[in-house]
Amino acid sequence: MRCIAIRHVAFEDLGAFEPLLRERGFGIDYRQAGVDPISEDDWMQADLAVVLGGPIGINDLPLYPWIADELQLTAMRMRAELPLLGICLGAQMMAAALGAEIYPGPSKEIGWSELTLTRAGQASPLKHLAGVPVLHWHGDTFDLPGEAELLASTALTPHQAFSLGRFGLALQFHPEVRGETLEPWLIGHTAELGHAEVDINRLRVQSKQHAAALREAGRAMLDAWLRDCGLLARGPVPV
Repeated sequence: MRCIAIRHVAFEDLGAFEPLLRERGFGIDYRQAGVDPISEDDWMQADLAVVLGGPIGINDLPLYPWIADELQLTAMRMRAELPLLGICLGAQMMAAALGAEIYPGPSKEIGWSELTLTRAGQASPLKHLAGVPVLHWHGDTFDLPGEAELLASTALTPHQAFSLGRFGLALQFHPEVRGETLEPWLIGHTAELGHAEVDINRLRVQSKQHAAALREAGRAMLDAWLRDCGLLARGPVPV
């Protein structure tokens, strides 16, 4: 099987998800947003497509015209009901492609905290994240698309995750982050962290405390979702 992952900055990759995907038989094909071409045939023939996070936003379209192409690819994948995972910016791409408004949240949400799962979320693959702090790192948020089912919230961001049937999963937070590779995030986003007055040392300590548990919970969540999508045989989630 083949996974195409659109990457916006080098250090925000599939992270802890990549080893699991390779274990489950996926080849990983990264495409750099704004640089690497993606044909419609290539995109639609991939077994799994992932749109990863990044420091830009949907409303930066006048500065980054290729965002329109990425939105179009995202919409095509959803119309065809093909497996699509959106993380952070990718979740906003999914919401925007469905016609939802994207706008700045009340403040930046950067740090580790637990999700509040909806009833649907508790019955979804996100059940594996219950009680596990996840990494939040975003400034924008979005309205919930009419076709979507809300799965999770936080006090600051009511729309943290949504699903589209069994084929689409949008996650505003970062379940894929690896604690051992977080330092490039702290370096690459230093201007944003400084502007938001985030205590980098505290964020680093929190990451050491929570990253290992998130890795295991995120692995179980992704495995369950891949099975729901029909990309893996149903049955017990391997340890």
